[in-house]
Amino acid sequence: MTDASRGQSSQLLSGKHALVSGGSRGIGAAIVEMLLAHGARVTSVSRTDTTNRSGAPESRDALHHASADVTDPESVRKAFESARGRFGEIAILVNNAGQAAAAPFLKTDATLWRKMMAVNLDGTFHCTQAALAGMLSAGWGRIVNIASTAGLIGYGYVTAYCAAKYGVVGLTRALALEVATKGVTVNAVCPGFTDTDIVKDAVANIVAKTGRTAEQAQAELVSRNPQKRLVRPEEVANAVVWLCLPGSEAITGQAIAVAGGEVM
Repeated sequence: MTDASRGQSSQLLSGKHALVSGGSRGIGAAIVEMLLAHGARVTSVSRTDTTNRSGAPESRDALHHASADVTDPESVRKAFESARGRFGEIAILVNNAGQAAAAPFLKTDATLWRKMMAVNLDGTFHCTQAALAGMLSAGWGRIVNIASTAGLIGYGYVTAYCAAKYGVVGLTRALALEVATKGVTVNAVCPGFTDTDIVKDAVANIVAKTGRTAEQAQAELVSRNPQKRLVRPEEVANAVVWLCLPGSEAITGQAIAVAGGEVM
C-alpha cells in the first residue's frame, strides 16, 4: 500500500466488493490500492495478473485477480463469476480498462476505429451489464467509468479514442437516469494527461513522428494543463473512491474532470 493510500484509509467501504477492470497498473492499480485502504474487498480484472501484493497481509487477503478480455462478453462473464465466487456480489464497479491510439483521421482505418470502440466503450458496456443486476437487487451500487478529458473536448489525431470516450460519457449519463431511483449511482471520472504508460506511449509516438526530444514532447502535453504538470494516478483514484464513499449519494450522471483546470 502506498503512502498516498495510507493517508486516505478508513473502513467506510468495509463489506463492499469492488471490481476494477484494468486494475493491474497505472490509474487502475492506484484505484485498487485506495479501495483496499478504505476497507473494500477488491477484484482486479486484467489480461495478466501483475497486481502488487506487497501490502499488509489483510490487504492481500482482500485482493483477488480475475483474468479477462473486456472486449469479449464470455470472458467478462467468467471473470465476474470468479469474482463473485471469491467475495460475493459486486457493489462497486470501476470501468477503467482502456487503450489510446493516435492517427490522422484519413489514416484511421476500420481496424483502429473498431479497436478503440471495443476496448474503451464496448468493455464498459459488457462489464456494466455483468454487474448491474446484482446492484439493483441489493438496492445499492456504485458505477464509476474512467473516461477522459477526450470525452469532454476534442483532441486532434485521436478521433477514434475521442469518439469512444464521448460514448462512455453518454452511456454514463443515460444509465444514471435509468437507475436514479434504484440506489445506484453512475458517474464518469475524466482524467487529463496522467503519468501512466498511455502518456509514455504518446510521448514516444510524438518523438518518433516529429523528431522532438522526449522532454519537448511531454512539455507539449503538459502545456494543456493550467497547472503545467501531469496528473498523478492517485489523484484520479481519490476522485473515484470519493464517488463510492458515504455522502456521495446525490452525485450521479456526472463527468468529473481531474485535469488541473484544463476543462471548466
